[in-house]
Amino acid sequence: MGELLIEAGHDARHVRDVDPTGTPDEVVIEHAASHGLILISADTDFGTLLAHSHASGPSFVPIRRASGRRAYEQAQLLIENLPLVSEELEAGAIVVLGEDTIRIRRLPM
Repeated sequence: MGELLIEAGHDARHVRDVDPTGTPDEVVIEHAASHGLILISADTDFGTLLAHSHASGPSFVPIRRASGRRAYEQAQLLIENLPLVSEELEAGAIVVLGEDTIRIRRLPM
């Protein structure tokens, strides 16, 4: 999915590109926060950790895999909706993109 985001003009990288070893979620969050990155992951633990830490960032977009949705389709959903939620993501939020809905929770929670 990262390649598709890059092709669409977004600065995207995979956590394995930063640290190829099994990096703990807390380290990934700290890295994203300190570098102004937005986390995009199917790992919903990031949302839980952000809520419990009362952190104001980084923003997080959990990937909810709808039945039959491929990486390309997930990337398209992101690319189409990022302009709609860019202010919230810059301010610090958890943004859940659904088939026909967008849910936004501001950070800190």
